[in-house]
Amino acid sequence: TVITLKGSVAIISEFFSTAINSILYQRGIYQPETFRRESKYGLTVLTTTDEGLLKYLNNIMSQMESWLLDGDVQRLVVVVTGVDSGETLERWQFNVSVDDKEKQAGKSNGNENDAAGINTKNINLPDGTKGKTGKSVRDIHNEIQAIIRQITASVTFLPLLNEPCSFDLLVYTNQTAVVPQKWEDSDPRYIMNSQEVKLRSFTTSVHKVESMVAYKEADEWDL
Repeated sequence: TVITLKGSVAIISEFFSTAINSILYQRGIYQPETFRRESKYGLTVLTTTDEGLLKYLNNIMSQMESWLLDGDVQRLVVVVTGVDSGETLERWQFNVSVDDKEKQAGKSNGNENDAAGINTKNINLPDGTKGKTGKSVRDIHNEIQAIIRQITASVTFLPLLNEPCSFDLLVYTNQTAVVPQKWEDSDPRYIMNSQEVKLRSFTTSVHKVESMVAYKEADEWDL
């Protein structure tokens, strides 16, 4: 089976959506009763039913697909912030790289744009182009399954979130990327003296996605 660039982008977009939903559920950012169970990647995954959140995520995924088709996405970061403290407590990072042949077929490489960490309101989706791969969708889904399992298991090593939390999505793009006006610049929201755990990666032979989570260690008196 040949996976086109557009097909690869669809796989990555679906993975991002599933991973974000899993993080929001597992870390208790939204109430568990606002999620429904679905079968995906040979697993039972949880997807939000919150209309506002669904609209937000759909808008982001639409713009992400456009940037991925143009080879402009460097990474997606899910930032978990304490509502009371204002501190960044967790930073889930998904790095995206493109096969060299695909890069040459698309836009020329740009430098990382620190200002492309973005919060979003509204965005739209355009069409895509082709790429080449011989990797099966089943193999890709097996690799994605392993990452989703790791996100589910993260509650065993991540510190308990002792305050209400919110989340933001940051997208790092090339400087050549066209950014809609309703998106805004953000700082990287790094965590000082963080602990990091590298998660598994997956490839479509067009794209490679590498995953990790950084988190703020619980203070001794919080344990």
